[in-house]
Amino acid sequence: MSKYGYLYRLVGAIAISSATLSLTLATVMRLPIAARSAKPLNLLTVSRPADPFREAIGQATRAATLAQNAFSPTDWNQVAMAWIEAVAWMQSVPPNSPKRVFAEKKVVEYLENFTQAQRRAAGNFGLSYPTLGSEILDRQLELYLSYIAAVGIPDVAIIGSSRALQGIDPSVLQQALAARGYPGLRIFNFSVNGATAQVVNFMLSKLLTPNQLPRMIIWADGLRAFNNGRFDRTYNEILNSPGYQLLMSGTRPTLGSQLPATAISEETFHAKQLYSYQPVVHHETWDDPGVMMPGILAQGGPGSSLFEAIDANGFRAVSTRFNPSVYYRQNPRVSGNYDGDYARFQLGGSQDAALRSVVALTKARRIPLLVVNLPVTNDYLDSSRSYRQQQFRQYMQNQARSLGFVWRDYSQGNLSRNEYFEDPSHLNRFGAAAVARQLAADQALRWPRRQ
Repeated sequence: MSKYGYLYRLVGAIAISSATLSLTLATVMRLPIAARSAKPLNLLTVSRPADPFREAIGQATRAATLAQNAFSPTDWNQVAMAWIEAVAWMQSVPPNSPKRVFAEKKVVEYLENFTQAQRRAAGNFGLSYPTLGSEILDRQLELYLSYIAAVGIPDVAIIGSSRALQGIDPSVLQQALAARGYPGLRIFNFSVNGATAQVVNFMLSKLLTPNQLPRMIIWADGLRAFNNGRFDRTYNEILNSPGYQLLMSGTRPTLGSQLPATAISEETFHAKQLYSYQPVVHHETWDDPGVMMPGILAQGGPGSSLFEAIDANGFRAVSTRFNPSVYYRQNPRVSGNYDGDYARFQLGGSQDAALRSVVALTKARRIPLLVVNLPVTNDYLDSSRSYRQQQFRQYMQNQARSLGFVWRDYSQGNLSRNEYFEDPSHLNRFGAAAVARQLAADQALRWPRRQ
């Protein structure tokens, strides 16, 4: 990774904080070091002090000290800001310095500590609303509303189940469309594990207000989301949730604090997405007071590890590559005849009604709707699944013609390569990038222009 890659990733982490620490890259470039009588720091054109390494250790020590007495989200925000400053000073150790290799290790550690502090800063901030029966829906809704407050209404929203959550990379799509002459589009992945057609209809028609709807929708999923013969657990959990009851009474979800009204530059917001990022690994080092002792932050912050893996644009990047010989040593090979997603296969009923409702909503609001059948591996498509997939493709082609939406079938072809998948039916980040690029390259698709 580029030596500045960590810092761009850091900007993204700040931007998605549930506390909405809406700092742009420019903000990070001018960290509040003046608060301790030093010059403001610009990370790219830094005026180095006599010993940036010593400055970094001093800031790390300050961060660790603050953490010892941090309780509220505000306290943890101060800890997080101190770690940012420590990262900035340590990164400014000159490349030709004999301390540089050691300093790079400290940057990794400090970023890890920042991440933990930032989670604590999220604290009690967020939705002042009871659960909707799905933690990932609760958290994605929180992030979506925060995104709107910080960046603005998405020009394009991706929606669907876990297959969509990790199946289309918004930042890759944004960059690919910019290269085609559609610069600066705001693209958000508002997908939720277990989302069926009924769940998607609920999210678009009941959960979001008309003013919160995106300008274009990419509904990315597959057969499972439209199979009316299987029990729709996610939708039923929503219907039985306290959040749903409150929503039906007329009280809508809101964030727990007033957010800045001015949206940040999309170019700045996406700067961190020019770099990939892998989770950092803590390295044992010298007796450095700037390294938090185990236990100070080990408990982690609120939310599941799944949500923590989701980036600022709602996308979950998975690096695992599907290797059948390894995968099936750890997981059973399930025939399509016994796959619950294909159980009692039926296209129609409530899921079909939900599809029709979504199409009607998008037409009434003049929101272009693109439905994408995401790829699966060839290994996954045994004779039973292949037959059902053929039925599903024919059904969606007919619905697209009769109801009037755009349909793209990516279930076959070059996108089905094993290297693009985490498991037989879920794409990894390489596949998600490939799908995004294929969408952007489709000359027949019409995209919104940034207003």
